[in-house]
Amino acid sequence: MGANSSTIKELSENEYLKKLSGMDSISENEPFWNQLLSFTLSTPTNSADSKLLEEGTLSICKSLIENNPRTGNLGALIRVFLSRTKELKISAECQNQLFIWQAHNALFIICCLIKVFTSQVSEEELLLHFTYRATDPGNYEADTEDLFEELLFCLIQLIVEIPLLDLTYSILLEAVTALIVLLSYQLFHKDILHESPIHKHLMNGRCLPYTSRLVKTLLYNFIRQEKSPPPGSHIFPQQQDGGGLLYGLASGVASGIWTVLTLGGVGSKPTPQQEQSSPLANQSLLLLLVLSNLTDSPDCPNPFRQSVTFFKNTQDSSVSPTPNPHSFQINFNSLYTSLCEQQKSDQATLLLYTLLHQNSNVRTYVLARSDMENLVLPILEILYHVEERNSHHVYMALIILLILTEDDGFNRSIHEVILKNITWYTERVLTEISLGSLLILVVIRTIQFNMTRTRDKYLHTNCLAALANMSAQFRSLHQYAAQRIISLFSLLSKKHNKVLEQATQSLRGSLGSDESPLPDYAQDLNVIEEVIRMMLEIINSCLTNSLHHNPNMVYALLYKRELFEQFRSHPSFQDIMQNIDMVISFFSLRLEQAGADLSVERVLEVIKQGAVALPKDRLRKFPELKFKYVEEEQPEEFFIPYVWSLVYHSGVGLYWNPQDVQLFTMDSG
Repeated sequence: MGANSSTIKELSENEYLKKLSGMDSISENEPFWNQLLSFTLSTPTNSADSKLLEEGTLSICKSLIENNPRTGNLGALIRVFLSRTKELKISAECQNQLFIWQAHNALFIICCLIKVFTSQVSEEELLLHFTYRATDPGNYEADTEDLFEELLFCLIQLIVEIPLLDLTYSILLEAVTALIVLLSYQLFHKDILHESPIHKHLMNGRCLPYTSRLVKTLLYNFIRQEKSPPPGSHIFPQQQDGGGLLYGLASGVASGIWTVLTLGGVGSKPTPQQEQSSPLANQSLLLLLVLSNLTDSPDCPNPFRQSVTFFKNTQDSSVSPTPNPHSFQINFNSLYTSLCEQQKSDQATLLLYTLLHQNSNVRTYVLARSDMENLVLPILEILYHVEERNSHHVYMALIILLILTEDDGFNRSIHEVILKNITWYTERVLTEISLGSLLILVVIRTIQFNMTRTRDKYLHTNCLAALANMSAQFRSLHQYAAQRIISLFSLLSKKHNKVLEQATQSLRGSLGSDESPLPDYAQDLNVIEEVIRMMLEIINSCLTNSLHHNPNMVYALLYKRELFEQFRSHPSFQDIMQNIDMVISFFSLRLEQAGADLSVERVLEVIKQGAVALPKDRLRKFPELKFKYVEEEQPEEFFIPYVWSLVYHSGVGLYWNPQDVQLFTMDSG
C-alpha cells in the first residue's frame, strides 16, 4: 500500500503508513486522511494473501502500538471512519462510490491494525488504546465518548442497514470480518473466556437492541450465498468517454499515492474456488456461530444464543405466551434450501446441528418437510467419506441423524423415499434403495470404520442409538441393508470371541496377585458385550415390531443362524435371545417343510407366508428403544474451541500466526 507501492514487501516503507504509526499526531481534519484512504484493492479472500499482508505491515502495526499512547492516531483513524460511514446508506442508494470507497479503505486498515493488536496486547490494553488522544509523552486524556462502543455500534449498524449490492459487498464483508477480529482474543487463550470486556460491550448497552437484526442479517447473508462481484467491478471503472467526474476525482486523489494493490483481486482472474464460494456468506456464518457461542454473562444470558433459539418462520402467525425480545421471523424455506446445499462445510453442518438442537421451530419445520432426502443425503455423504472428514464434522453429522431419529414420523417416512443410482456409494451398485436402508448402510459403515480405526466409544454409542431409534420402524429393508446388519453382528461376534480368549488368558496370569487391577482385556470384553447387546436389541425390535414388513431381514437372519447359537445361554443375552431364537426356529421349520434346494425367491415367499402365520403373542415384549441426544454438561468446552478452529482455518481473508494461537488442541478445520 502507499505511494508507488507495487508489492506487499514495500508496505513497511510506505510514507503514509509510517506517518500513521509514527511519533507525530494527526488531526482528523488533515488532508492526510484523504491521501491515506485513496487506494484501490480487493479484500484478501484467503489466508495466504492475508499472511503476506500481515508480514508486510507488522512493523507498522508494532510501531503504532508503541506510539499511539502519545499520538492517539488509532482513535483519529477510527473517528475518520465513523465520519465516512454517516452517509453510507444514502451513498449506496444513490450509487455514490466515493464515500463507500474511502469508508471501506479506512475499515480495512483498522481491521489489519486491530488484528495485530489482539495478538500483541491484552483486551484491557486494546480498549485503553481507543481512549488515547494527542498529548504530552506518558500521559493521555480519556475521551468523553466511548470510542470502542461507537465502533462496535457502527459496524453492527453498517451490517444490518446497508443494502447488499456489488458496490457495498466489500465493505459489508470487511465489517463482518472486523467483528470477528474484535472477538478473536479467544484464539490467544487456552481456557474459555467467561469474562470479556468486549463481550460485555456486545451484549449490553447500545448494541443490545440490534441483536435480532444482526442475527437475521447474518442468516440471510448465509442464505443468499452472494458471490463476490467480479474483480474491479466496484472500483471506479473508467468510462469510454474518458471517465466521468467521479472517476476523475477518485483517480486524481489516488494518483501518485497508492497504486492498485493486487491480492488475487483487481486485475487478476478469480480462482475456481473464489468463483464458486461466497466470502460474505462464509464469514457471516462464522460470525453468527461465534456470537451464539459466547458464554453467558453473570447478569444475563447470551442474547445472540436466545435469538438463534427463538426465531420463527415468516409464515408462523402464532403468538408465544412469553415472547423473547430477541426473536424475529425469517423465511424457513430459503433457510432449509441453503442448509441442504451447504453441508460440505463444517460450519454449515454446525449451524444445522445448532438449529435442530436449540430451535424447536426449525426442528418442527424440518421434520415436516416432504423432501427430507435433500437434507439427509448430504449428511450421509459426510459420514460415508469419514476418512476425509475431521472427527468433529463427523460427530456433528451423526448427532444430527440422532436428533432426527428421535421422531417416529421421520423414521417411518425415510423408508417411503425411494432413491436411484447413489453414485457416491461405491461399495455396491445401488440402482434403487430407500432412504432408510441407505441410512442404515452408512451408519453401519461408520461403526465398522470406527472399530478398525478410531475405536471411539462415543461414536459407537451414537451410531447404535440412531439405529435403535429407527429399528421399530424398519420397513422393506433392502437385502443389502439386512445383510450388513447381520454382517456387523458377525464382526462383533468374532471380536467378542477373540477378546474373550485374551481376557481369559490375562485373568489366568493375574490369579497369583491379589492386588492386580482389572485387566484391560476384561474391560474390552465388557464394552464389546454392551455393543453386542445393543445389536441384539435392534434386531429384536425389528422382529417384534415389523417382522412382516422385512422378509429380507428374516432371510439374512436365517442365512447366518449359526452366529447366534453361542449367545443363547450367555447370561448377558439370554432374555433378548428368546425372541430371536424363536423366530429362527419357526422359519427354519417352515423352510424344511417347504422342501430342499429352494430358490431365493421361494425362500422369501415362504418367509412372507410365515410372517402372517407367526403367533405374535409368543414374542416377548421389551421396552421400546428410544435414545435422545443429551448435550454435555459444559458444551462450551467443545463448541467454542470448535467454532474458533473453523474461523482459524477458514482462509477467508484472515490469518493468525500459529505461534501466537493458544486454543487449538483439536484436529478440526
